Amino acid sequence: MGSKFIVRQPIKNTAKQIIGYEIMYYGENQAYGVEEPSAGSRDYAVADTVYNVLTQNADKALKGSLNFMTFNTTLLMKKAPRLFEKSSLVIQIDDSVIIHPLAMHFVQQFAKEGYKIAVNEFQFVPRYISLMGEIDYIKLNFRTTSDAMLYNVVELAHKMGKQVVATEISNEDLYEKAMDLDVDLLEGSYVAETLATRAHNSGYLEGNFFRLMVAVTKDMPDVEEIENIISMDATLTYGLLRIANSAYYAMRNRVTTIRQAVMTLGIGQLKQWVYLLSVSNEDNKIDPASEEFLKLSFMRASFCSELMDYAQNMPISKGDAYLMGMFSTLNYLIDAPLEEILAQVPLPDEIRDALLEQKGRCGTLYKLVLCYERADWAQINQLAEELGIPDNKLTNLYFNCMDMVENTWQQLTSPETNQIMPDGAEEVIDDAETFAAADQEKTND
Repeated sequence: MGSKFIVRQPIKNTAKQIIGYEIMYYGENQAYGVEEPSAGSRDYAVADTVYNVLTQNADKALKGSLNFMTFNTTLLMKKAPRLFEKSSLVIQIDDSVIIHPLAMHFVQQFAKEGYKIAVNEFQFVPRYISLMGEIDYIKLNFRTTSDAMLYNVVELAHKMGKQVVATEISNEDLYEKAMDLDVDLLEGSYVAETLATRAHNSGYLEGNFFRLMVAVTKDMPDVEEIENIISMDATLTYGLLRIANSAYYAMRNRVTTIRQAVMTLGIGQLKQWVYLLSVSNEDNKIDPASEEFLKLSFMRASFCSELMDYAQNMPISKGDAYLMGMFSTLNYLIDAPLEEILAQVPLPDEIRDALLEQKGRCGTLYKLVLCYERADWAQINQLAEELGIPDNKLTNLYFNCMDMVENTWQQLTSPETNQIMPDGAEEVIDDAETFAAADQEKTND
């Protein structure tokens, strides 16, 4: 049995906001969705494997957003789309389905039931044009399709009220071409890796910050709770480690973990730090770009940490691996090169080398996480083998992390969390103002 991987790749609108994900699958040493129509029993075996994996992970795979997934004839006949809520699924089909009369019968049925339909690599030929009444999205490969074809299809799609998804956007030139042609959505390695414009506001997640405010004002603050709250936010983590290692708190041994930083500052000084953040929050609220980077850093941190349970001969701890993933997006959140940012906090050299140059075994672990994000199937196998990680563990670990991140994010970003200050949040300001005033008097003296 070959390796089986499933990964989500972001699909964005022209404002660079994520509107959904494509669920990409690799199994039986072959990328799902590109089997030859004549593959026969092999096509069925791959579809059967996909069906089993999705059945086991249906509650985690498609959650909280619009999800595009390619269904071949066998999966359509198994009625696999019904594993998912129609409001969260776009059924993608390609030529092998379009030329199959029975498969198209199922597609038409799903469309009547309210499922959205997308066509992969749309062609300007009669059998595709005849589908225009039943489809909602047209996907165009900008890397292989001629400019004339792209122009004609985009024009036709917009006249008929269909959305165009530009795929295989792997560099800036293709991105600019897609924007010039006025596509609706974009997908590809360039779109995924450049994410949005740099946030550069050192923003932090407001809902998470409120939870921290409440936690530090309890009569008996729980250090573990405080540590968990801070560990979900890259900028909070970075800020805490930096202040704990500042000259004011200079110690013989550098502070390298969140727990050490909390213990070094103590609850009193931690309250003051939270107060200072609350003051700056008026002009420093999270924006969509920052939120995207924070969420990505949380996912990478969780995935790096979970992979450490299986990676062999690693020179760092599980907590270090978490920080490696968490800090991987800081150069998008703070207006400075990553090298300068990392110089401000004490990190193991292995983590610094991994993030800056992808060196060593830590660099291999970091590369594995990045390659999984990009659906770089060949590299995933090779890197997992180098680390001694069983490749059959990757999909479950990825889904578990994704599920945990999505659930946590929904809690942190719910309107109730962001709009209503929890009980106790105001008390920290009064309490911390006392610390701030005392500290200022000490400075003036």
